[in-house]
Amino acid sequence: MSCKSTKVAPSVDFDHSCSDSVEYLTLNFGPFETVHRWRRLPPCDEFVGARRSKHTVVAYRDAIYVFGGDNGKNMLNDLLRFDVKDCSWCRAFTTGTPPAPRYHHSAVVYGSSMFVFGGYTGDIYSNSNLKNKNDLFEYKFATGQWTEWKVEGSLPVARSAHGATVYSDKLWIFAGYDGNARLNDMWTISLQDREHACWEEACFIHFHNKREQHLKLKTQKLLVIVHVCLCVHQIDQSGEIPPSCCNFPVAVCRDKMFVFSGQSGAKITNNLFQFEFQGHMWTRIPTEHLLRGSPPPPQRRYGHTMVAFDRHLYVFGGAADNTLPNELHCYDVDSQTWEVIQPSHDSEMPSGRLFHAAAVILDAMYIFGGTVDNNVRSGEMYRFQFSCYPKCTLHEDYGKLWENRQFCDVEFILGESEERVLGHIAIVTARCQWLRKKILQARDRQRQKTKQESSEDEGAAGGPKDMPAGNRPSGTQPLLEVSIREAEAQPFEVLMQFLYTDKIQYPRRGHVQDVLLIMDVYKLALSFKLSRLEQLCVQYIEASVDLQNVLSVCENANKLQLDQLKEHCLNFVVKESHFNQVIMTKEFEHLSTPLIVEIVRRKQQPPPRVYSDQPVDIGTSLVQDMKAYLEGSGFEFCDIILLLDGHPRPAHKAILAARSSYFEAMFRSFMPVDGQVNISIGEMVPSKQAFESMLRYIYYGDVNMPPEDSLYLFAAPYYYGFSNNRLQAYCKQNLEMNVTVENVLQILEAADKTQALDMKKHCLHIIVHQFIKVSKLPNLRSLSQLLLLDIIESLATHISDKQCAEMCSDI
Repeated sequence: MSCKSTKVAPSVDFDHSCSDSVEYLTLNFGPFETVHRWRRLPPCDEFVGARRSKHTVVAYRDAIYVFGGDNGKNMLNDLLRFDVKDCSWCRAFTTGTPPAPRYHHSAVVYGSSMFVFGGYTGDIYSNSNLKNKNDLFEYKFATGQWTEWKVEGSLPVARSAHGATVYSDKLWIFAGYDGNARLNDMWTISLQDREHACWEEACFIHFHNKREQHLKLKTQKLLVIVHVCLCVHQIDQSGEIPPSCCNFPVAVCRDKMFVFSGQSGAKITNNLFQFEFQGHMWTRIPTEHLLRGSPPPPQRRYGHTMVAFDRHLYVFGGAADNTLPNELHCYDVDSQTWEVIQPSHDSEMPSGRLFHAAAVILDAMYIFGGTVDNNVRSGEMYRFQFSCYPKCTLHEDYGKLWENRQFCDVEFILGESEERVLGHIAIVTARCQWLRKKILQARDRQRQKTKQESSEDEGAAGGPKDMPAGNRPSGTQPLLEVSIREAEAQPFEVLMQFLYTDKIQYPRRGHVQDVLLIMDVYKLALSFKLSRLEQLCVQYIEASVDLQNVLSVCENANKLQLDQLKEHCLNFVVKESHFNQVIMTKEFEHLSTPLIVEIVRRKQQPPPRVYSDQPVDIGTSLVQDMKAYLEGSGFEFCDIILLLDGHPRPAHKAILAARSSYFEAMFRSFMPVDGQVNISIGEMVPSKQAFESMLRYIYYGDVNMPPEDSLYLFAAPYYYGFSNNRLQAYCKQNLEMNVTVENVLQILEAADKTQALDMKKHCLHIIVHQFIKVSKLPNLRSLSQLLLLDIIESLATHISDKQCAEMCSDI
């Protein structure tokens, strides 16, 4: 079985030195690997190496190296090599003394060497001489030489099932199992200079005030002297350190190390932690912002893999509550969201497994071995094709529009104090039906008032004087004033932030005043019927309730008649581990009598639990709302006309300005007097179909389009100044992978119009070699005379006399 070298369309950078013409588009046509495709590669033959689990794999150049593990009976210390180009297995060349057979060790690549640390050794068949190790071995890929590093001074506790990675020329070791207990310590060692290498332990510190920090500085000066003498080095780490754990993976992305799930004592969690190498700070990644109904984090598990590619972390396999799932989970480091990757339709999915290993080469992940059903060891190798697109900036672009407050056309007058908050009609009316009605009512009142004033002016002057406000050129209309007495400014601004971004900026976790603010936002979300925001608020508040603030939150929930939150607080208070601590606080003494009675009664006689099988209304997302807005629900709020080859297309100024620096500069500096804008991409006018594809991208980030649209829009990100080249990358891949006999004539026309010479040549090549099928397409008759001549010329150039005769007989 052979394996062709495959590739996926890479991300494309803007070339600001070239003109806007698409003739500069350079395409690569096949062979391509389908994005998100799993492919089963040749398994490792038994005569090369045994099936195994608890091993390690590393990637070096075009090869995967597999070391150690166990085959179900014995521990292993052989080194296997898989060539990803030839898809062939062999034993790697080795000299010197390799590490003793072991499993649950770690392996990393630094420079042109592999480093193996620790693990569990001994004879598992006879159950003798079993122990954890803390030795460090180096394998040089160029010579095949194994050598052990003998390090002076303090050493990490011997361990297995730990995490390891390389950053800033150092090997970092975290947590694991020492044979008696799970660990959460961290050690590091420089890999640059073997002669002077020394292990350093990361000590966890927590300072409450500046005085302690001052004492720390004095202490550090003394420690430096001690360290020089004893070669016992320490580095500080702080923050929310993960609990002691083992059988977890680590991955490095954006100068941070990530740790996900694993076994922590008797408890398995699905927490994701990050460690910032620069500041040595640990942080637990919160999940309070994840809506019910949106993809949650992967189920708690151990024995899984996690690799980093681009801005994403990919988690596969492991044992999750007595199951072996085989979904691939993806975490976006930028947006802090999880999703389950849907494999391509032609994927050869690996079965669920644990204690397998994974590595990344170029734009693909390779997974080898592991324990599958019935405790069977695997010798399978699988390849997964990553996608490599710039991130969608839709939420960030609309968020900047809210922060900058440019092109605002509505002013909300809030509460009894009549504080004023600016906004954009297009965004607000797309996201909130309650505010949409308020805006329509205010607009009708404004038009009636303007009409009345205009009539009075006409009567006084004897003729027409001003245009009605509704027909004035865009940019000259006054701000529409909308009064909302039931909302105060601070919670309303949080609500507005949600409308623009689908998120709320969470305040300081657990602080009473901040939790009370989100409760006010929740009250508004209920009034305005914003289901999605309701859930965000509830999840944040429930996650923020603790022993210090629970009574304040409960009292406020009672006052605002927020029954769901009140129930959560009451149940929190009467928990066995909470009750005595809560009732001994001063806040409990000042609680209202009815609430004290409720708490006491609930403690004495808890109400029966009520389970509801009603589906939770998760509301509509920003993408869904903006899609509906473009497709018609926003038509009555259009305030700009886009002219495509003379044909008008109503649109919304604020949305165009938020997503395109071209429109933003136009509307800010030289807004057309008649409110009409001619549309082109450079000197080329796109087709109506391509223009609609571009509007879908602008309004809600859609990148799905026919390949011929991609030809027109390839230069659009540069010309219109989109935030990044995401659209361009999709266009390029679309053109390279999706030209077929069925659409080749439409693409030929688009390539000719846009002067995309590579694509035109490619289309003519397909037409010549598939002419029997192409000749039967109805679109052939509608081609221009010049294109038909191009086809005839290509046929004459590339078809032999024999092929011509065969073709004539078929026709």
